[in-house]
Amino acid sequence: MSKEEHKILVVDDDLFAAELTSIVLESAGYDVVIAEGAIDAMEKLTDDLSIKLIVSDMNMPMVNGAELFEELQKSGMNKPFVLLTGEDSESLKTAYPNIDAVITKNEEFQDILPQIIENLLV
Repeated sequence: MSKEEHKILVVDDDLFAAELTSIVLESAGYDVVIAEGAIDAMEKLTDDLSIKLIVSDMNMPMVNGAELFEELQKSGMNKPFVLLTGEDSESLKTAYPNIDAVITKNEEFQDILPQIIENLLV
């Protein structure tokens, strides 16, 4: 299966940040769909069964990224999930050990994210 066949959902309430994440993933060869927040993400995941992986921002209003992960787990959706944060990722990794990866948005983000996704989609 080629990377283009691995559709990734990028979830962020900040459309500019979502587009930046999308550019990183598209330049690595992935097909990307953007959801503006957790509610939009739930709808897109219900409507598009071809989505293989979710990349979500942590800090969003109403439903944050970790809460989105927990809701998806409760509904039986077990797609790989990557959480992005502007904070320290270690505390989130400890608090949410079932999330596949937690990445801090920093200068290494654009190199680390595609590598992690490639490993999760193998």
